[in-house]
Amino acid sequence: MTEPNLIILYVDSPAISAQFYSALLGKPPVESSPVFAMFVLTTGVKLGLWARHTVEPAVAPDNHFGGGGELVFSVSHNDIVDALYADWRQRQLPVVQTPSVMDFGYTFVALDPDGHRLRVFAPSTT
Repeated sequence: MTEPNLIILYVDSPAISAQFYSALLGKPPVESSPVFAMFVLTTGVKLGLWARHTVEPAVAPDNHFGGGGELVFSVSHNDIVDALYADWRQRQLPVVQTPSVMDFGYTFVALDPDGHRLRVFAPSTT
């Protein structure tokens, strides 16, 4: 079976979102236009940012904010979760879940400019 290698988020402004993700990921987009921007991650997976008003077929109006999904950043230790939390708070990302222990590990959740959830977690060691 073929595995996905491109994640596309529908955004209000690819330029604003590209600036946000460029700062967050520490790299510029490899492609950028008024309606689309794309990053290539070190894993080879691509992250695309597509202007929601130009998506074909059109995005349903009730899918305006976030689409109910998350981008997940898995890290190896709780200390890294805390360090990223501090960094993202300093960057003034809205946080919807402060660092917490959950069944799957230690985690927090912030939001990008379009309300997409960004989860950082360190898996449980038990």
